[in-house]
Amino acid sequence: MARDAGLEELLREELGPRPGLSEKGMFGGWAFLLNGHLLCGARGDGMLIRLGKGNDSWAVQQHDVNRMQMGGRTMQGWVRAGPEAYGNDMLRKRLLLAALDFVEGLPPK
Repeated sequence: MARDAGLEELLREELGPRPGLSEKGMFGGWAFLLNGHLLCGARGDGMLIRLGKGNDSWAVQQHDVNRMQMGGRTMQGWVRAGPEAYGNDMLRKRLLLAALDFVEGLPPK
């Protein structure tokens, strides 16, 4: 899967500088981690967002947002937002804020 440098930069700008935030290549794309926990990612096929198990039902009701599939398996608590979803400033911010809210509640690794 090809990386999406434009989406990576968009996420970088949206997340801004924050303690505990790091980045690295992962799953054929670029991952953003908070305190060692996966937060979100950018790949050629969309933006990956970690909302946590049971926290994603509102998100999948949005246009161009689906539960993440990997290896034919649904990844509980993760969604993939396509270009129409992550291109929507309000929806992208809402998804990222929900991801931050979930991951900030996890104990640091």
